[in-house]
Formats: sequence, C-alpha cells, structure tokens
Amino acid sequence: MRVQDIMTENVFSLRSDHRLDLVDDIMNFQAIRHIPIVDENERLVGLVTHRDLLKATISSLAEISESEQRDIYRGIPVSEVMTTDVVTVTPETTLRRAAAKMIEEKIGCLPVVKDHRLVGIITEADFLKLVWEQLDENFQLPANK
Repeated sequence: MRVQDIMTENVFSLRSDHRLDLVDDIMNFQAIRHIPIVDENERLVGLVTHRDLLKATISSLAEISESEQRDIYRGIPVSEVMTTDVVTVTPETTLRRAAAKMIEEKIGCLPVVKDHRLVGIITEADFLKLVWEQLDENFQLPANK
C-alpha cells in the first residue's frame, strides 16, 4: 500500500502570516492537531502542531483569562512558532516507509507533497484507522489479569 491510499487530501492549510488565534480555531473546530503552512503557490513552507500552539500558551499559573490568551494569539504570526524543517513524503511512498519515518523522527504526521506542492497529509490516526479496518470484527483483546 502507498500513502495515497490512506492520506487525507482535503487539508486545512494556512499561510505563515496568519495568526495563532486562527490556528487555535481551526484545530478546535475541526478536531485536528496539525496544520501545514503553504505559500501562495501551495508549496509547503512549514507545519504548526498542537504542541507548537501549547508552547505559545501562557501557563494557567499566570491566571489570565481565555480572552486574554486569544488576544496574545492574535499578536503572534504562525511564522513565529511553525516548524520549517518538515519531514515529508510523496503520494507514492510506501506505508511501511512512511510509518518508519514517523517512528524514527517521533512525529505525528507527514505532509504529502508532489512537485513541492501540498497534496495531502498522513497522520497517526490514519494508520490507526487502517489497523482498525484490517482487524477481524470478531477480534477480541485478551482479558486483563
């Protein structure tokens, strides 16, 4: 099997000049943890993860309101927190190779690029869904002892 067989094609992406409040909204409303960052030609230039967003969050110990946190997010461009050295795959990459990259790099997703343009994303959830679909519906885990 290849990445193209299980990747998500309709990917939410942003530009590096968007603000973190938009990242937060998209991640919350779409229940996703990774947003590829593209330029005006849809070329991948970075990636923002939920972990990146958490790093930009002021500690709850600071006792600031959610509204104040959103104001802070509004002032931070994506370019300030995004990863630019992004590990990628192509649609033709084997699932075995993609999984190996994710394990080796300890990452939760791989943007899928073709001719340097973003065409999809593959995540840990995609692999989990594949495993779930492959399991016999009668499969049962052994009882805990």
